[in-house]
Amino acid sequence: MSPKNVIFKKVCKDKSVGVYMGKRDFVDRVDSVEPLDGVILVDPEALQGRKVFVTLSCTFRYGRDDMDVMGIAFRRELYLATRQVYPPLQDREKGIHTRVQAKLLRKLGNNSYPFFFEFPDNLPCSVALQPAPSDVGKQCAVEFEIKAFSAESQDAKVRKRSTVKLMLRKVQYAPEGEGIAPSVETTRDFVMSDKPLHVKASLDKEVYYHGEPIKVHVSVTNNSSKNIKNIILSVDQIANVVLYSNDSYAKCVDIEDSGDSVSPGATLQKVYTMLPLLANNRERRGIALDGKLKHEDTNLASSSIVKDGVLKEVLGIMVSYRVMVKLIVGGEVGLEVPFKLMHAKPDAVSRRRRLCSRNSSAPT
Repeated sequence: MSPKNVIFKKVCKDKSVGVYMGKRDFVDRVDSVEPLDGVILVDPEALQGRKVFVTLSCTFRYGRDDMDVMGIAFRRELYLATRQVYPPLQDREKGIHTRVQAKLLRKLGNNSYPFFFEFPDNLPCSVALQPAPSDVGKQCAVEFEIKAFSAESQDAKVRKRSTVKLMLRKVQYAPEGEGIAPSVETTRDFVMSDKPLHVKASLDKEVYYHGEPIKVHVSVTNNSSKNIKNIILSVDQIANVVLYSNDSYAKCVDIEDSGDSVSPGATLQKVYTMLPLLANNRERRGIALDGKLKHEDTNLASSSIVKDGVLKEVLGIMVSYRVMVKLIVGGEVGLEVPFKLMHAKPDAVSRRRRLCSRNSSAPT
């Protein structure tokens, strides 16, 4: 995530417009999203009478910009908002919304102007499908961008030399509260057995943080006459591309081939540990990743949490996770245990570290 006390700056080639922002990550709290603010620095001489505009856009991209089939571009704008920054349409002081803006305006001088946007609460978070190593061009992704440009008018042709773009991220943190620890069980009858096979799988909690081990509790009571030859566990990522095709991609991001067997009339109680990481899946095409900024690393995509009433068809790519437990008994007996994989809120991480530090320093 973007560090604190850092100013992100970018200037267009002809030096007429520059963008200054205090952060590039904006948190979606499901019922509201952090607003976006920044400052534009203009050079009136370089502008030569042109106006300056700022746009916030959310784009779903599912092909390279130069790809075109029967006149259809492989991108769709989900949201676009534009503000005129220069000449200002309101008093400069009225456009200040944050202390960072106020400090930047004081430092940059009289040719700097504030801008402000509010995100709608029905937009997806930043997410992308990982391309194969041999793929070239833009990847399938939901992207957010701030763009500043100078032009005669908002709809006039914009020169690249007079345009500056800055990629943003819209992210979600794990919700407050523990939630209900997921648990799934099933009973399977077999034709040649008088008694059934009973299987239960459960997790310790509903939400796990990226990089946190997942303990899977498996309980098997095999009263049947069948021999369970193996137990295989996997963590699956399900990415639903809901915008244009409603395609669903299930990718295994961690697997445990235990080799455990359970004889007829026997039982098994065991805890397996799973650890889904991007580090083990970097070469695999189609795995969903959290959106990343240039020169920064990322991770497996976080689970999507959607506000009630929002049309899922406009959300681009929706991501969910499940633990699969498969028992090999001639055929397969399987259980699906859903869970959420997300980032912890920064303050929650700090609280956890303080608690761990306090516990480790407590007298024994």
